[in-house]
Amino acid sequence: MSDAIPEFSKSKSGDGQEVSLTNLSAFASGPGIKSGKEVAAIIAVAVVIIGGIELALRLFHVPLYIMPPPSSIVYALFDEFPLIAPHLGYTLVELVSGFAIGAVVGLVLAAVITQFPFAEKIVAPYILLLVTTPMLALVPLLILRFGFGYTPRIIAVALAAGPMVMINAATGFRRVDSAKIALARSYGASTLQIFWKIRAPMALPMILVGLMIGAIFGLLTAVGAEMVGGGFGLGNRLTTYSSMIQMPQFFAVVLILSTLGILIYVLFFLIGKKWASWEA
Repeated sequence: MSDAIPEFSKSKSGDGQEVSLTNLSAFASGPGIKSGKEVAAIIAVAVVIIGGIELALRLFHVPLYIMPPPSSIVYALFDEFPLIAPHLGYTLVELVSGFAIGAVVGLVLAAVITQFPFAEKIVAPYILLLVTTPMLALVPLLILRFGFGYTPRIIAVALAAGPMVMINAATGFRRVDSAKIALARSYGASTLQIFWKIRAPMALPMILVGLMIGAIFGLLTAVGAEMVGGGFGLGNRLTTYSSMIQMPQFFAVVLILSTLGILIYVLFFLIGKKWASWEA
């Protein structure tokens, strides 16, 4: 019998279905949007909604400080963007740094607890504590310890993203066909070889889900931490504009944050479609 370990195919099965990152079929349904009619329908609905809001706000003379019309928000976005752009950069630094730390720690912990069940009994209570504790409640304490710079915000983002990555990655590592593992063991595969050649590749869809959720949670935590304390970041802009009742600028920042969230989803969806589109 050969000592070579069999490679398990990651290609699509005969029915051509793909593993999607979420149940949002409009984005994760494999073939995606193809027809021009569907694109036109989406654009038409958006125009109707935005146009309806614009018309209603102007027709009823709603003050800007209560709810600005979409045109005022778009104008404020372009007019204030040179001032907002540096704060966007600060938020991205916090998000990327904290997310990278949290993701690495989460993936390592997921690998450890799936290989050593005893470690899970030790780590699980602390992970549950992190998941159920709002990270924003810890930000003032972190600020007292580390000051008003990047450090407390990066730590808060890492604490928010790490457990999400760990939980989803651990779930993926466990969702492996036992027959494949048994076959690999019959070929003499070690535990480490089974992990890298079977568990890790088959867990990739769930890992990507955890990374996506962790990144979104990290963004929310970064903005919340900026609102709690500090003089820079998009969260600080939200606090500043709201305190000055500059609602068009306030909603312009909200629009930027919404766009960031969408870009995070699209990024991980494209990565999943490229590298994890086989049938689970």
